[in-house]
Amino acid sequence: MFRTNIKRVFKNAWLSFRRNGLLSTAAIVMMTLTLFVIGGLLLLSVVANAVLSDLENKIDISVYFLPGAPENQVLKIKNEIVVQDNVKNVEYVSQGEALAIFKERHKDDAVISASLEELGDENPLGAVLNIKAQNPNQLASVAQFLQAKKYDVVDKINYFENQSVIERLSAVVSGVKSIGLAIVLVLAFVAVLVAFNTVRLAIYTSREEINIMKLVGASNWFVRSPFLVTGLMHGGFSAFFTSLLFLPIIWGISPKVSFLLPSINLFDYFTSNFFEFFLIILAIGVTLGVGSSALAVRKYLKV
Repeated sequence: MFRTNIKRVFKNAWLSFRRNGLLSTAAIVMMTLTLFVIGGLLLLSVVANAVLSDLENKIDISVYFLPGAPENQVLKIKNEIVVQDNVKNVEYVSQGEALAIFKERHKDDAVISASLEELGDENPLGAVLNIKAQNPNQLASVAQFLQAKKYDVVDKINYFENQSVIERLSAVVSGVKSIGLAIVLVLAFVAVLVAFNTVRLAIYTSREEINIMKLVGASNWFVRSPFLVTGLMHGGFSAFFTSLLFLPIIWGISPKVSFLLPSINLFDYFTSNFFEFFLIILAIGVTLGVGSSALAVRKYLKV
C-alpha cells in the first residue's frame, strides 16, 4: 500500500510538472543560474586557495645589503639568521654574483646594458641573503627578527612588499566572493519566487482534484506530497543541468588556467571531484526547490 501511494505521489507530481511546463521551465532556468553562480564560487575558492598557497610557498625573504658592505659582516649576519628555529635555510649571493644575475636577467634591455657599461668596474649592487622559513606562516616572525636587529649594512628587506601582494590578492578574492554571494542571494530569491508561483498555480489548477481526494479520504500528507515532489524535481533537474553545463566550460578554460598556473589542472580536479560537486549542487538545488514548494503549500493549500 505504501509503495502504491509513493507511485501515485510521483505520478501526480510529474503530471503537475508537465501541466505547468512553462513555469516549471522558468523555475529550472532560474535555479540553474543560481546553482551555476554557486558552483563558480566553489571553483573560484579552489583556484584562489591554490594560488595563495603557491605564492606563500614560493615567497622568501631577501635581505639586500648596501654596496660595499664587508663580506665578513654579511656572513656574520647570515650565521645569526641560520641558527633561528624557524629558518629553513639561508642562501648567500655575493656582490659579484648579484651583478652577474642582474646582467643575465636584463641582457636584452639595451638601456640597462649601456648604463652598466658606463659604470665600468663599479658594482652598484650589494650582496643578498635569501631566507626560507620552515613554514610560510613563519616568514613574518623572521622579518620581525631582522627589523629588530637594525643592521647598519642592510639596505632593505623585501618580505613586506611580497606580503602586500598576497594581502591585495586575498582582498580581491574576498571582494569577488562577496559580490558573488550577493548575486547568489538575488538569484536565489528570484528562483524561490518563480518556484513558489509555479506550485501556487499548480495548487490552483488542481483544486478540483484536491477536493475529490479529500472526499474519498486522502490524507493531508498524500495531498501535499505531489507539490513537494514537484519542488524536488525543480531542484534535481537544475542540479543536473548545472553540472553538465560546467563540463564544457571547465574543459575550455582549463588550458588557460594551466598556462597561468602550471600547478593547477582545473579539468582534472573537476572531473575527479565531479561526484562531490554534484552532490553539493544537488543538495542546494533540492533545498531551494522543496523549500519554496513547502512555503507555497503552507500558504495556499488548505486541507
